[in-house]
Amino acid sequence: MFELKKLISTLIMPLPALLLLGLFGLCLLWFSQRKRLASFVIFVAFAGIFLTSFQPVASGLLRPLERQYTAFLPTEKPVDFVMVLGNSHVVDDAIPPTSELSRAALMRLAEGIRIHRMYPTSKLILSGYDHGYEVSHARMLARVAMALGVNKNSILLLETAKDTWEEAYQAASVVGRSNLVLVTSAAHMDRAVYEFQSAGLDPIPAPTNFMAQKQIKQPWIKYGPRAQYLEQFERYWHERLGQAWQRLRDFIAQPTN
Repeated sequence: MFELKKLISTLIMPLPALLLLGLFGLCLLWFSQRKRLASFVIFVAFAGIFLTSFQPVASGLLRPLERQYTAFLPTEKPVDFVMVLGNSHVVDDAIPPTSELSRAALMRLAEGIRIHRMYPTSKLILSGYDHGYEVSHARMLARVAMALGVNKNSILLLETAKDTWEEAYQAASVVGRSNLVLVTSAAHMDRAVYEFQSAGLDPIPAPTNFMAQKQIKQPWIKYGPRAQYLEQFERYWHERLGQAWQRLRDFIAQPTN
């Protein structure tokens, strides 16, 4: 089920979907007489790629999603746990451990360590499964955390959680009613909070990895198609699909009268 969900979500991401649409248009152009329809389909594919890699569109959609929660500020109440949600990694002994983590994972971990140091008695929970490697994502995060000075005894690992739903329910069994700071990418925070609240937790949000910015002064960066803006649109699309899946899953799970 998990693998099928990931496969479907990959195929309906903007770039793969638009490339498949363009390929369909080329097939119409080469193997049918419907030249006008083919030209229209190819135009839609190219226009879609341009718009999704255009800053006013991509950042304009992603930024409100990212700014639903403000950055973490120290709180007067004690913090017992700081949980860093997993992302992705590679295993490559030829590069530094910090380079084995994805950008999002490294930024999440850095924010988690920053908050953990504000509350030295807190436990740092690191999560994530192995992604097919011999080392779990949680353990890879722990390696980097210890290299950056975090005490091994302050780290707890959740090494089998494959998605946010599993992370939330595994965390609930560890945290109980203790105070928890939840660290994840800003765009992902709304979905994450929903899952953790569904698991009976009331986490303190600590968003990081903010991607969309409003004040971009250089016009050649703001108005030219760029891969970073396509990434922002994909992040927005991914999160909206995830939210739709959450609602559908919970609707199906509701008991019938």
